[in-house]
Amino acid sequence: MNNEVSILLLAFIGIIAGTLSGFMGIGGGIVIVPALIYLAGYSQHMAIGTSLAILLPPVGLAAVLEYYNKGHVDIRSAIVIAIFLFASAWISARFANRVDEVYLKIGFGLFLTFLGLYTVINSLLQFNKG
Repeated sequence: MNNEVSILLLAFIGIIAGTLSGFMGIGGGIVIVPALIYLAGYSQHMAIGTSLAILLPPVGLAAVLEYYNKGHVDIRSAIVIAIFLFASAWISARFANRVDEVYLKIGFGLFLTFLGLYTVINSLLQFNKG
């Protein structure tokens, strides 16, 4: 478990995921998993398992239980991020409904492009080290 990860960092991840969820309809795999890996230092498995715990009701109990049984779910992190994701998604959705659709599409495209490039470059750097 990653109990040394600060509540403030987990809250920040929840706020970012909630804000992007409210604006663009994204969250778990696109925001929370990379944030837990690159900001909180989680392994890929721990990040996925924890993300699934955050999104438990819509994703399904079976997948979370499988990751939990293998020791790949941080319940504390899941609860903190879920609370802040809930609040920030609601606030950002209220704001996003006032923003022109064109700007939301541009923001979504730029975010996915940045995330894709970052993931590819980071993976290539890790591959070259190993």
